[in-house]
Amino acid sequence: MGEGKVKRSISLKLIRHAESQNNEVYRQARHIYRGGTPQFDLDGWISYVDKHRSSDPGLSAQGHLQTVELANYLGKHLSNQASFPVRIITSPMRRTLETVMPTLKALKEFSIDENEKGDDEGAAMSKKSNCQVLVNGFYFESEGCHTKDEPEPGMNPNEITNILSPTVQNPSSDITFTGFDESDPTKGWYAHGTGPETRKESEERAAKFYVWLCEYLDNQLSSTFDSDDQEEDDVFDAGVSIPGEEHEREHDKFSPRKRRRRTAILIGHGDFMSLLLKRIIAGFGHMVENEGIPHRTAFVHFNTGITELEYFGAGRFLLMSTNQTPHLDHPDGFFLKTGGSLKDGWSYLVPGDEFTLDAEVSVAFSDEVEEHEREQTEALKSLYLSGTSDAAPRRRSSLLLECLDGVELDGDGEITATGEEEGNKKTFIAKRGLQVVGCATYYPETGRISDVVVRPSAKGCGVGKSLVGAIKSHAKKLGRSGSLYVEPHTEESHAFFHKIGFVQQEDISADDAAKMESKL
Repeated sequence: MGEGKVKRSISLKLIRHAESQNNEVYRQARHIYRGGTPQFDLDGWISYVDKHRSSDPGLSAQGHLQTVELANYLGKHLSNQASFPVRIITSPMRRTLETVMPTLKALKEFSIDENEKGDDEGAAMSKKSNCQVLVNGFYFESEGCHTKDEPEPGMNPNEITNILSPTVQNPSSDITFTGFDESDPTKGWYAHGTGPETRKESEERAAKFYVWLCEYLDNQLSSTFDSDDQEEDDVFDAGVSIPGEEHEREHDKFSPRKRRRRTAILIGHGDFMSLLLKRIIAGFGHMVENEGIPHRTAFVHFNTGITELEYFGAGRFLLMSTNQTPHLDHPDGFFLKTGGSLKDGWSYLVPGDEFTLDAEVSVAFSDEVEEHEREQTEALKSLYLSGTSDAAPRRRSSLLLECLDGVELDGDGEITATGEEEGNKKTFIAKRGLQVVGCATYYPETGRISDVVVRPSAKGCGVGKSLVGAIKSHAKKLGRSGSLYVEPHTEESHAFFHKIGFVQQEDISADDAAKMESKL
């Protein structure tokens, strides 16, 4: 089980910005123009949004109240349990800067208080900056910065520094930038934009940010010396207690800790955080959405919702909790919660039926099927093939669609596979978007089709017929002559294959066989 092995990690928090003025605009538009109902007034909604939306909005009045609650929570939590400096990575957009500023002020005030105490520990802590703020120029929200589809440059490093400077101890060293045009500090973070960012561009940027983040965290994990070459002890195996920690409660976020932990906080945006979390959870095994198609599965966050992770290096994450709002979980804060329900528009991230109901068939050697597809096909076989279903069995006998040269019948009239059959088998997969709805296995050496299974909810939609049609087309491309054959195990599957043109082996005359062969 790996007991006894040291697993060092750092604490990571992903936090969505507080409610922005645009969030408020969209919320009001959905209410006024009956969004999500049959009476939805699309033209009115578009007109209202165009009139009131900002390319880079600040926070709403509600959003500013949320940041106060967040700062009260994070200030107390971080000042007691995180090592200094706390690493804060923020989007360059105004709403994220305004979200983090009260927390920066709270930590700055804590550092001043410690310095005034004058004890050794307080003096040592006050020598360090309480926060290091890294503004990442490509950690912005999907679609970028634009007004009525016309790009806006966004703020430049000088403008962002002026906003953040009052909240940190040493602006010249505590505020740094990456992802901006280093040759021209007057250029904004979206100066490269040509219009609203496309979904494909958002996906590509999420991949870029994921790689950058892992590299950043790996460097944090391996760095054990501060700027004065003093060894730090804030990166350790947090799963192991040392003497003096016996009474610490892991779920107590406010009590002082014997050992403070290195902590990184990302202040970002709902949709782009979802793209990032898709990569964090699945690593490089996730699927990129097609152009114009939103998430099939998304991570929802309230405004100021917190997702906590542990990072162990080399792209290894543990998701500890998601979309938590402990700072709002009190009677007054309850009424401040916004941005995390279906009425806040999250269902628009799920594609419509037009993107998922049409099945497409792909083919690959069975040992080259993508892992997520293999996992789904094995699950379908386990659930719905006759060996595990309640379907009525029938005597196994061959049904032919075409006549195949080189196929030999054994003494019982069954078709015999060649020795090369197993190694050359191919898997055909029918998908609706990323969901596998049917699959079949084809053996080119013998023409045998097996393991044909269709998800029950997809039956009657032509999925099975599409699979067999794809196999037939593939056989022609391979130059195979003769027949395809299958051995149905149930009355239902026998009826299906008979319906799409398969006939009983013993019912085929020599003339019929010749006609079938001529079709191929």
